[in-house]
Amino acid sequence: MKKLLLAGAIALFGWSNAQMTKGDWVISGNTGFGFNNVTTTVKVGGQSADGPKVSTISLTPSVGYFVIDKLAVGIDLGLTSATTKYQGVKATTTSFSVMPTATYYFANESKFVPFLGAGIGYASVKNKGNVTLGGVSSSDESTTDGLAWKVKGGVTYMATQSLGINLGVSYDQFSNKQTYYGMDVKTNVKTFGVNVGFSYFIKAKAQKSDK
Repeated sequence: MKKLLLAGAIALFGWSNAQMTKGDWVISGNTGFGFNNVTTTVKVGGQSADGPKVSTISLTPSVGYFVIDKLAVGIDLGLTSATTKYQGVKATTTSFSVMPTATYYFANESKFVPFLGAGIGYASVKNKGNVTLGGVSSSDESTTDGLAWKVKGGVTYMATQSLGINLGVSYDQFSNKQTYYGMDVKTNVKTFGVNVGFSYFIKAKAQKSDK
């Protein structure tokens, strides 16, 4: 009976690191509803101006491969959409990013597995809006490409041996520099978010045993 209870305890608490070894895969999908805060700063000719601060919705699917135990290297895709009003401007901002990332899982004997990750890559920000000043309306649309990076952290609760539920925070920053009519225009978009989602861990195929 004692051996049976011990085996059950090992199975229960060993779920967390059973699928985080070299050769395994992890597929994740995280989302933030109303928690992400975006701050935009534009600097023109040496003078800075703050852009709108908005709550937004984000989706972040990702895939990773464990190059060593507990360390997954892969790709994060990011999609963020927000609509806001700011000083007579109603704008829709959509950003898309592609980032190679590395994530380390602090797997232990608990079903709660902390993780930390970071990435750097490419992002495209599209702004589309309507401006109403003095009763006159006009519309405009622009797309800006540039460098983006992110850091993330949180905890994954292993509900089963393969399925984990994520709760984490992330910080993303996008930067771009362009020249218009002889003036340098620098754009920084900073996003801090609290996100929930899931991770599915795929075990590497076991080697065939000798007959």
